[in-house]
Amino acid sequence: MKLKIRNILVSQPQPSDFEKSPYAEIGRKFCVNFTFRQLIRIEGVPAKEFRKDRINILDYTAIIFTSKNAVDHFFRICKEMRIEVPESMKYFSISESTAYYLQKYVQFRKRKIFHSKENFSLLVDLIKKHKNEKFILPCSDVHKQDVPKMLEDSKVVYKKAIIYRTLARDMSDTDITKFDMLVFFSPSGIKSLFKNYPEFKQGHTVIAALGPSVAKAIKDSGLRLDIEAPTKEAPSITSAIEQFLTREARKK
Repeated sequence: MKLKIRNILVSQPQPSDFEKSPYAEIGRKFCVNFTFRQLIRIEGVPAKEFRKDRINILDYTAIIFTSKNAVDHFFRICKEMRIEVPESMKYFSISESTAYYLQKYVQFRKRKIFHSKENFSLLVDLIKKHKNEKFILPCSDVHKQDVPKMLEDSKVVYKKAIIYRTLARDMSDTDITKFDMLVFFSPSGIKSLFKNYPEFKQGHTVIAALGPSVAKAIKDSGLRLDIEAPTKEAPSITSAIEQFLTREARKK
């Protein structure tokens, strides 16, 4: 069966420089339209509620950041609780961009800021070289279970700190049926899809996922996974989408 892809919903914010992004290039090449709309929203845990977990941030000597949201809400909590993070604190970030984002809050020093390349297992390898540190992992109430498991398997001393929540965004102003392809980046996006559209039926709608946890969430929910990244052939979601559209074009 030939598929006609014209409108694609990407469940992320639009790139700041869209015209120079891979999405724009794909749009021009295949005459498809991209709509960027987050299916989830982030809500910070108030300091009053965080205190109930009895986590003393100053008991820890290193912080593990898996996202920019974690960075923002960690320093928000510190500000609300009037905690001054010591200069000796070490920071371990999932990516270079997250590491540089820290400059918004701390002076960037290579000796105390470490980062991986969008790969948590590589970050754990870095963390294991600093086993004398006590780590705190700021995260959402909804987070990848493989992250704490890798830390535990590596015998890393750490504490998980829930500092924000991942909630479904109200999508009542969006007609999901007008999209020929849906692109997901988190399991929470799948939950939001069904919360907003409980009667959703996939039919011929193409579904794409970035990351194994997202792919699993799609399959577990009974949906068909049509596009998956990263793979050896498609290291990014945009390359995976482009390869899929190329194959569809050849069917004509």
